[in-house]
Amino acid sequence: MIDEIALFVHIVQNRGLAAAAEQLNLPPATVTRRLQKLESTLGCQLIHRSARKFNLTAEGEVYYQAYADLVLQFEATSRNLSADIHQLTGKLTVLAPTNVSVKVLQPMWSAFIKLYPEIQLHLYLSNETKDIMADQVDMALRIGPQVDSQLFQKKIGLVSTILVASPEYLFANGTPQGLNALQDHRLIAVSTLPVWRLKNTETGLEENLHPLADTMVNDIGMASQLARDGHGVVLLPLSEMVNELQQGQLQRVLSPWCGPEREIFAVWPTGRLLSTRAKCLRDFMQAYLGKHPVLQGALGIN
Repeated sequence: MIDEIALFVHIVQNRGLAAAAEQLNLPPATVTRRLQKLESTLGCQLIHRSARKFNLTAEGEVYYQAYADLVLQFEATSRNLSADIHQLTGKLTVLAPTNVSVKVLQPMWSAFIKLYPEIQLHLYLSNETKDIMADQVDMALRIGPQVDSQLFQKKIGLVSTILVASPEYLFANGTPQGLNALQDHRLIAVSTLPVWRLKNTETGLEENLHPLADTMVNDIGMASQLARDGHGVVLLPLSEMVNELQQGQLQRVLSPWCGPEREIFAVWPTGRLLSTRAKCLRDFMQAYLGKHPVLQGALGIN
């Protein structure tokens, strides 16, 4: 019935059925039929039928006064929203993890800003999982699949985790030759990875280790820095230390053992229309991550 009420308002605004039909690009017969349907539903006549004059009945005047402003405001809002949704301009609010964003993904954010200068990127970095719905976020980058049914998610990347230590530490303490040898080494653990679920990529053998950490931190970036400073062996995402491995500040140990793969998802609210800006960023992130082997699960360092 809402559509019929909107049609009735347009008939009144155009002072006739034929004029309303022309404005709305509808057949005149369709306009007449839908008006009759509305009158039947309401149980009263809304418009006096006359070829010479257009007049509302008393009931029609009441309904028009009650609904006209609502219909016109709704249509104006819809037009504005439609225009906003389809433009590559305006504000785009994004959440992303701090560590990966300030390291391997920093060039991605910079490239997006340069390519789309009319999009006002509001990028909020945090290693905590913020509430996308409550914070009115357009898009988020998340590590691991989301269980919230109010969120859409699309997998766009994958990062392997490996065991590393600094060359200085290994020179002073020796290189472990097997998983059992880790008990003789100083270990750095990240609180989000209390169990080291390791897999041998050559044999397929899997082991779960509960590291007796000499140092425990809740931040991957700090764990990486402590490893570079020579404080022990640590299990870290490859994305966190690509440069450090290339520059020789860190060295992989116990290859071919590696830890769990960390999936990267683009996430957005299910109950919100995804704007062209958000779609643009989602596709841009997917393309960017797709070109980087490390962000697609590769273990090699080139």
